[in-house]
Amino acid sequence: MLEPDKIDYRSSGRGVSLEVPPDLTQLPGQSRYVVPTTGVSATDYAAGQAAAQAATSTGTTATNQIADVHYEHAGDERWLSVDRPADKLWGPVRDFWLDNGFLMAVDQPTVGIMETDWAENRAKIPQDFIRSTIGKVFDSLYSTGQRDQFRTRLERNAKGGTNIYITHKGMEEVYTNNRKDSTIWQPRPRDPGLEAEFLRRLMVKLGISQEQAKAQVAQAEQSQARPAAARVVQLAGQSAVQIDDDFDRAWRRVGLALDRTGFSVEDRNRTQGTYFVRYVDPTLQKKEPGFFGKLFGRGTPQLPTSRYQVKVSTQGQTSTVTVLDGNGNPTADADAQRIVKVLADELK
Repeated sequence: MLEPDKIDYRSSGRGVSLEVPPDLTQLPGQSRYVVPTTGVSATDYAAGQAAAQAATSTGTTATNQIADVHYEHAGDERWLSVDRPADKLWGPVRDFWLDNGFLMAVDQPTVGIMETDWAENRAKIPQDFIRSTIGKVFDSLYSTGQRDQFRTRLERNAKGGTNIYITHKGMEEVYTNNRKDSTIWQPRPRDPGLEAEFLRRLMVKLGISQEQAKAQVAQAEQSQARPAAARVVQLAGQSAVQIDDDFDRAWRRVGLALDRTGFSVEDRNRTQGTYFVRYVDPTLQKKEPGFFGKLFGRGTPQLPTSRYQVKVSTQGQTSTVTVLDGNGNPTADADAQRIVKVLADELK
């Protein structure tokens, strides 16, 4: 787990907004001296005042007793289980990322996926004497050489509530030669500590106190159960991934694996056990347009993509993950084989 002062993404241009503390609710506006805009009788006016006082006495200004947010941990998987529907959580979760200094690159409530833009953790910049003096004026001159991106997925669970998953992707800037005169950005390993810390912060955003959130996280992190092994098998001439897990666990693990490996999940059907994904072959080179192409607005050419279905089926305590084509038919093309291998490596 990371210390809170080791995370600071506010440099992306948006400050933290003023909020009501998480253990309180917003105070209603005082209407004692407001003149009604339309004619009302004394009886109606008195009834309205009585209703307002009743609403106040039932807790609209009292301590918020929401305790429906639970931190879950199983092996390498962490998520929140919230006893609320996803449509009631989308707005608060989106505000949570904006308040933490991120911009949104993907915002798709119909699919239940939001993704932040790449941002820099400014807390990693060394706070030496030069940084503390000149850096206050020329802050943009300092960079960590690392960028982070977070994907959040909201999904209805079996109890009628919502599971919230947060996955991290990282990039780092490295030199391309010994002269150190040019750099490129390349992926770096994901940071489970960042995922856990932002889940804890999101718990506070959703109404849990700091103490309750820390206690839940500490208790859950004590569980170190290892996930079931995943292996590649051949079924009817097609490669598949086999996991010694029931459907609920396998479905969750496959969803997290897709998020972490960068697939674009366009839709999902939990009843049928199917994720609808879009895949870009990483071996294809992305060519930038020339001067005249940019001048006439042709822009950067899009890489060819293929759509597939990742299906999770279960028999007893063993689940099988297969990759089908966009129409749901078996396929053995090269891209499908790559997807199977990527998923197997991540699920291991």
